[in-house]
Amino acid sequence: MDILILGAGGREYSIGLALSKDENVDKIYFAPGNGATDTLGENLTISDFSELADFVESNGVELTIVGPEGPLVDGVVDVFESRGLNIFGPSKSAAQLEGSKIFMKNFLARHNVPTARYIETDSLEEAYKFIETLSTPIVVKADGLCGGKGVIIAQSYDEAKRAAGEMLSGNSFGDAGTKIVVEEFLDGYELSVFAICDGKDYVVLPAAQDHKRLLNNDKGPNTGGMGAYAPTPLVNDDIYRKLDERVIVPTLEGMKAEGMPFKGVLFIGVMVVDGEPIILEYNVRFGDPECEELMPLLKSPASELFYKAARGNLADAKIEFYDKYAVGVVMASKDYPYKSSPAAEIIVDDIHHDELKDNAHISYAGVSRGDDGKLYATGGRVLVCVGLGDSIAQAQERAYMLVGQVHFAGKQCRTDIAYQAL
Repeated sequence: MDILILGAGGREYSIGLALSKDENVDKIYFAPGNGATDTLGENLTISDFSELADFVESNGVELTIVGPEGPLVDGVVDVFESRGLNIFGPSKSAAQLEGSKIFMKNFLARHNVPTARYIETDSLEEAYKFIETLSTPIVVKADGLCGGKGVIIAQSYDEAKRAAGEMLSGNSFGDAGTKIVVEEFLDGYELSVFAICDGKDYVVLPAAQDHKRLLNNDKGPNTGGMGAYAPTPLVNDDIYRKLDERVIVPTLEGMKAEGMPFKGVLFIGVMVVDGEPIILEYNVRFGDPECEELMPLLKSPASELFYKAARGNLADAKIEFYDKYAVGVVMASKDYPYKSSPAAEIIVDDIHHDELKDNAHISYAGVSRGDDGKLYATGGRVLVCVGLGDSIAQAQERAYMLVGQVHFAGKQCRTDIAYQAL
């Protein structure tokens, strides 16, 4: 089959890489893709949803996979499904689970899914009153999409009130912040859990742990993610069972009952507090960089997972994972996450070590192909070095061995990815 992947990041590259090794897949298209996806398939310059659907129809593309949240919230799935085309991802109405934090929190409350105490408001006075009922730190969230940066964890009442004021005035996140959620801070450890859903059935992938902060030991500003590992030993069968019973099943049943069955990736941000999983947020697509670690752990053909979920046939799928670990280290540009950096040529040393060749790879993200055919770092998060192993320590060692082979001016990365598990 031929497959189209929408998106341009490391997440989309890693999905393409998994599909490129799948004997069921003939050709892969990316729209728009990045400077390295042209080694896996063909990049398209089409962005209009109807024109993309025209391309899929006229070229006999059997499946479209949507990577980022933007097109999902904007309704690309509705456009394709109205024309009878197979597409993996939730409808515009179902994508509200990520598109509006207020919708998501109210949905959790309606369906008794455990979450932090909160209010949603567009009133500064109401926000201030609720802030004063909480202990610090206090969480303030913009309602709309902010590229993963619309959450402030305020360490004082003054900081929380200032964050609420900046959001509601439109200064922080424009229209995305003119309604906000204020909620209690949960003290525990955070997990990323992904369920592939077809509207009624689901497959849970190995739980991952992301590293959001720029610097070692979780210091510095929040980023889109500086690395991740999977599976995490911080999840046991009891937590998986509670997530099934208290979170995933009531969410799928609730979405179906409300007339928007959920199909695609349900990304569950979990805080485990005293052994109890509490839901921080939902997203409606793979996390990035978690996707880069999960794809190489998938033993079954990737096309089967995505195609059967898109067609509503997950019950017929036999999805298996390797009994291995994956660690991914993000290499970012010099000025990330503060501002854009000058383009820098990427040089990857020839790898002569079989262990590294067979158990590590690069997923490219913020890269462009120059007129000279060379690859340049042009984005904030440039690439992810992924190592696989029989233990987290072995996977981590291989990921960092690969980091040592990659060079570009101003490169930066954390040196402690997976430290929580080790």
